[in-house]
Amino acid sequence: MYVYLVVFVILSYLVCIRYIYLQHRRTLVKSLKCVMKISADRELNNANVTALIVTAHPDDECMFFAPTIIRLRELNVSVHLLCLSEGNYYNQGPERHRELVSSCAVLGIPNSRITIIDEEKLPDDPKAEWSTALISSVVAKHLRAHTFNLVLTFDGSGVSGHANHVAIYKAIRHLVSTGEVPNECTFLSLVTVGLLRKYFSFLELPLSWLLPSHFCVLVGSQGYKQAKAAMLCHGSQLLWFRRLYIVFSRYMFVNTFLVIPRGPKITKIY
Repeated sequence: MYVYLVVFVILSYLVCIRYIYLQHRRTLVKSLKCVMKISADRELNNANVTALIVTAHPDDECMFFAPTIIRLRELNVSVHLLCLSEGNYYNQGPERHRELVSSCAVLGIPNSRITIIDEEKLPDDPKAEWSTALISSVVAKHLRAHTFNLVLTFDGSGVSGHANHVAIYKAIRHLVSTGEVPNECTFLSLVTVGLLRKYFSFLELPLSWLLPSHFCVLVGSQGYKQAKAAMLCHGSQLLWFRRLYIVFSRYMFVNTFLVIPRGPKITKIY
């Protein structure tokens, strides 16, 4: 009898996940329009949405943001990447630069939409103190040079706790809170989850779907294969724990975001 109960629970859980995927397909465009305050009667395409992903190192784009990039590209959104270092911690900068370009090609970001910053004061180093003022200056300059209305980056915990990730959030949070960004631009931060949730793979989806967030993005088996292929482009970084990450990380399947508020703290959407 207990065996039947276990089977029933497992099947029910999988049916729940299937239902979430179906709901997500129906609501993704509406959710994106809502978070960007785009009129419901306007078509969502690259004519009115240009997104910028801001990361610290080559491989951040696929380790943490792959589901979002994949889904935005499926919606024909113009996606750009600003990476604030070449990833030269082990003197592999040029190699990691090439790997990043290959990874982005898999995800649907052409080379012309990739900007990699090679700045001595922004080294790939978890012990380095990245200057908030310098990051703010680099990001603000990039925003002025282009017309972005959606910017996505890390939150205050940086997903992995990496100091460089956290520094980017602090700098962008400063820009947004002081009004040094375009009024029509929406800024989103990728939600950091606990260790257990982080490595619960696609089985974590019901929690991500049910817990409050402003924007939730999911990919299925095809999206996962694309994210995995992008990860495999970073051959210089594929140590054993990265291979485990590909299999078990929920960030290969789901991204949840909160709006970075302008001024006073905003209320979460439930």
